[in-house]
Amino acid sequence: YQEKEIKILAAEIDRLKNFGSLEVSPSLEGLRDENAKLKYRLNVLQKSLQEERNKSVKSMININSRIQEIFRDAIKAAYPDLENPPLAVTPSQQPKFGDYQCNSAMSITKMLSKTNEQKVSPREIADNISRNIPDNEYIEKVEIAGPGFINVHLRKDFVSKQLSSLLVNGVQPPAIEIRKKVVVDFSSPNIAKEMHVGHLRSTVIGDSMCRLFEFVGYDVLRLNHLGDWGTQFGMLIAHLQDKFPDFLTVSPPIGDLQAFYKESKRRFDTEEEFKKRAYQCVVLLQSKNPDFIKAWKLICDVSRKEFQKIYDCLDIKLIERGESYYQDMMKDIVQEFEDRGFVQMDDGRKIVFVPGCSVPLTIMKSDGGFTYDTSDLAALKQRLFEEKADIIVYVVDSGQSVHLQTVYAAGQMIGWYDPAVTRVVHAAFGVVLGEDKKKFKTRSGDTVRLIELLEEGLKRSMDKLKDKERDKVLTEEELKAAQTSVAFGCIKYADLSHNRMNDYIFSFDKMLDDRGNTAAYLLYAFTRIRSIARLANIDEEMLQKAARETKILLDHEKEWKLGKCILRFPEILQKILDDLLLHTLCDYLYELATTFTEFYDNCYCVEKDRQTGTIVKVNMWRMLLCEATAAVMAKGFDILGIKPVQKM
Repeated sequence: YQEKEIKILAAEIDRLKNFGSLEVSPSLEGLRDENAKLKYRLNVLQKSLQEERNKSVKSMININSRIQEIFRDAIKAAYPDLENPPLAVTPSQQPKFGDYQCNSAMSITKMLSKTNEQKVSPREIADNISRNIPDNEYIEKVEIAGPGFINVHLRKDFVSKQLSSLLVNGVQPPAIEIRKKVVVDFSSPNIAKEMHVGHLRSTVIGDSMCRLFEFVGYDVLRLNHLGDWGTQFGMLIAHLQDKFPDFLTVSPPIGDLQAFYKESKRRFDTEEEFKKRAYQCVVLLQSKNPDFIKAWKLICDVSRKEFQKIYDCLDIKLIERGESYYQDMMKDIVQEFEDRGFVQMDDGRKIVFVPGCSVPLTIMKSDGGFTYDTSDLAALKQRLFEEKADIIVYVVDSGQSVHLQTVYAAGQMIGWYDPAVTRVVHAAFGVVLGEDKKKFKTRSGDTVRLIELLEEGLKRSMDKLKDKERDKVLTEEELKAAQTSVAFGCIKYADLSHNRMNDYIFSFDKMLDDRGNTAAYLLYAFTRIRSIARLANIDEEMLQKAARETKILLDHEKEWKLGKCILRFPEILQKILDDLLLHTLCDYLYELATTFTEFYDNCYCVEKDRQTGTIVKVNMWRMLLCEATAAVMAKGFDILGIKPVQKM
């Protein structure tokens, strides 16, 4: 009997494990027999399963995905013999065409015409699909239009219930099947060089991607792949020895590391004796001589403090793992490629040709030193095998495309990963241009220092607020919060609102404009929405009570349009998870803000006496639509790394 019970419990555990990535606590001490251990495990798994189910009840529904599932079933029922029938469901562009549209009938006609002699019209196919739509809670009705488009009209009570759920549970991520491990490599400045405007894109885009992955429940490792190793440290250490000979006992006052770097580079290029000593320093550093390791750490610490000032300004969280982290792994990487017969000798260098790639990887130089190729291969392997990443994203400029694709292809060639199972992707981005459409530089032709750019943003933001006389209505604290929110919000949004693949023009005037698709406009729209309830004397508690008890009416066309727009949020997030293009979220937030303005201009939320200005009536269901809009906007801002304020 006991053996039978154990088998039943074990089968139940396997079934529950397959539900998702539910973890079982390994702490089974004190549980003596196998049966007790299995019961304990079953209890843990059932508890985890219930938590997962509770989460999925609260999750926002991706309506597009649900409509797709319904049409997939309908097409399967209508045409059971059709293999991989095309499925095309998109939001309708005009209200007269319903809320969603299925355009599969035309493609199915082409497929059937190849297999059947009898001709069938797309309208007949659309009609057949429509008759096979299963009962569901989402669709009110379908209509066939034109040559065979199926227009889908959603149920108003379904949309109303989803909006109420959003208000009661908060903006929850769409349900995910498996909690994936994601590594995002971004920012990655070089030690002893200041962060410049080029680092802004990688830092802002990478942080936003991490925020999205974290929001949907993935386990995210945010890595800063610092340039903290290499031959340049030889000249820096040699220069440090000359300039601060007592650096081992007295901390050297390196104020301007950029100037320090330039001095050492000038000496390296002009003084032959210094150049020789710099090479000796590299050898001693790579052999881990304690004095040289200390010198290296001192230089890294000075840079780190400067980088941190920028990360604090932009609210960026990163784990530092520079090139030095992978040094001890590189010898094994070379050995592995040699053992597999992939290495060729070329004038003393060890190179690897990767099928389909134009340039070989150099994994060892003729002097026995390693290269960027070696360290990038080591980093890729470590992330795959030690971090056990399901997704690895490299947020690096497009100029590195060929190099990274070659590294990824080498990883596949040697069998480290299968792209059908593990997603390794280069999230490439274009360069930042000045308003003259040339590479963004200072007037003297130097690269723009990032810290100076952020300071300029703060100054211009305060000027803008004072132009609007905000300093007369806001407290000093509120004004400072608005200044920071607008300055850093506008800089981030200007970057994120452009397709990252393209170059973009950096313009403070455009990004601080409070008209059009800018952070300044959206932040102002958000504070305005938040102020509606405040000015009507409705507090958080009253809104929560109304969310539980008041049905959200969607009778006016602008209420209906806004309600549907709010609920498209999970669709937008899913699209970005697929293509990693964050401008889609910016476009959505702008659409949501403008749709809200249409609603607010046409639907009274608070009705006042025209003579006295006193509040006569509050239409609570419309106040809830305001609250739902603000909640989704706030979550969108959070994913973009933008901090809104209550008053502006």
